[in-house]
Amino acid sequence: MTTRLSARAAIATLTDPGSFAELPAPRRESPDDGPIGWAGYDASRARATARTGEAESVVTGTALIGGRPATVISFEFGFLGGSLGERTGDRLEAAYSHAREHRLPLVSLIATGGSRMQEGMLALTQLQRVARQCVLTRAAGLPQIAVLRDPTTGGGWATLGAGADVVLALPGAQVGFAGSRVRPADADPAAYTAEGQYAAGHVDAVVPAPELPGVLGDWLRVLAAPRARTAVEPPAALADVAAPRSGWDAVRQARHPDRPRAEAYLEAYFSLRLPLRGDRAGAADPGMLCGFGLREGRAVAYAAQCGTATRPAGYRTAARVIRLADRLGIPVLTLVDTPGAANDAAAEHAGAGASIADTFAAVAAATVPVTTLLIGEGGSGGALALAAPGNTWVTPDSYFSVIAPELAAAILKRPAEEAPATADQLRIRPQDLVALGVARGVVAPEPKG
Repeated sequence: MTTRLSARAAIATLTDPGSFAELPAPRRESPDDGPIGWAGYDASRARATARTGEAESVVTGTALIGGRPATVISFEFGFLGGSLGERTGDRLEAAYSHAREHRLPLVSLIATGGSRMQEGMLALTQLQRVARQCVLTRAAGLPQIAVLRDPTTGGGWATLGAGADVVLALPGAQVGFAGSRVRPADADPAAYTAEGQYAAGHVDAVVPAPELPGVLGDWLRVLAAPRARTAVEPPAALADVAAPRSGWDAVRQARHPDRPRAEAYLEAYFSLRLPLRGDRAGAADPGMLCGFGLREGRAVAYAAQCGTATRPAGYRTAARVIRLADRLGIPVLTLVDTPGAANDAAAEHAGAGASIADTFAAVAAATVPVTTLLIGEGGSGGALALAAPGNTWVTPDSYFSVIAPELAAAILKRPAEEAPATADQLRIRPQDLVALGVARGVVAPEPKG
């Protein structure tokens, strides 16, 4: 179980001391017992105010987090379960409008049971108001970060939570569209936790409470960092190897078990790196590393294959991050390294073709510059989907091929021992890729000394 802090206590634990300034609450006149005349509603609200000291279920304002300004929304679960009513919607709308007017990122500290029954359908329609504010804020190019506290259920999860660009959660928090009293009696309780939502690709990180201020500060630092207007430079090669003499030499070098992988390239390239995880459709691929980082003080997004067969969730995650970077005006780095897209039955059921098509589309539609470095195997369309047309670079220990040489030989009905000769015919060496115009150049290692 997580500790259920009040709205103001949650703000105090995450913001710089003394920096929070509350926004004025919009005024709304309501009839006795609310908009649908629910008997005893006024008395319930009065008891909630006496218990919490708050006049509504959210507190909104501005604050510094790690020295960087943000608009902050914090839910008060003690006020009618942090539920959303008309006055809640008024405050949320005003907070989003303030964020857009002052060009501030929006941070939501969510703890809610959902819509307020005492206001009937008028409470439920607040979700439409919140959804519109989320859309307007996206269109303004401003980031939205959600922190899922305990509980985050119902419409609060389905709008402010799941609709955010970056979704962080506290360990053990109850997270799900269905609250504990309305879900099926035989439902797996693990599915309704922060950890379960993380495993399913709906949460980017589960962050212990003591670490949350630092993580939030890092996210605001990266998202507020200057953006390069031109394409970022590709990473330097991490292996000092000679150019392969034959196509088969290129294949063997790229498949060497000790060859540097994506994790090593990302660590060498970024001074700070923050991961985004999951496809927001029920899955995550550990073979695709995505997120944002700082390179020489500038923000850069990344999507990197790790040498495994990329699964549909990996492509969808990469497309999600590329589109987010495009909306925020942040250039993108992609690292290509896969023998190909996963081609098992599970991958087909999960939409292998559609997810690859979506990644091709995300790269093609990006208005920010995309830089690609091929760091190992470039297996067919599953690798090409992440490659930037006209700005792809290669390392000396890599190859790119329309199909693996062994499979090409099989399709051509050649004996297996002819795979090396087929590799030469395919012209897959790094220097061949440059000569063919597929790659701009072969990157070298950093100069020593």
